Amino acid sequence: MKGLVGKRKLLRIFISLEDKFEGKPLWEHILKLVKENGLSGATVYKAAAGIGAHSVFRTFSVWRLSQNLPIVIEIIDGEEKIRNFVNILDNILEEGLIILEDVEVITYKHRS
Repeated sequence: MKGLVGKRKLLRIFISLEDKFEGKPLWEHILKLVKENGLSGATVYKAAAGIGAHSVFRTFSVWRLSQNLPIVIEIIDGEEKIRNFVNILDNILEEGLIILEDVEVITYKHRS
């Protein structure tokens, strides 16, 4: 898919592992929307620790049943697709941080 090579936008979404949309994990719903909207793909990272908007320290603990860890979702695509997707996210995100960066895709290869 050489069409992705070149100047693109990186969308980074910061949410919590415990965030939900209609009773299901929000990050799963976002991935579903990525696919439905024809974006090039997305990667979800679970962080080891973080401090968010409420200044609450969140980290992994083997002693806790609930692990409210930070989640970061990264999506790279063309500016128009990314900006349209941000409008969709605005309707489903109750809390979180979204940032947008300029990136240059050097190589993008995948098996057919």
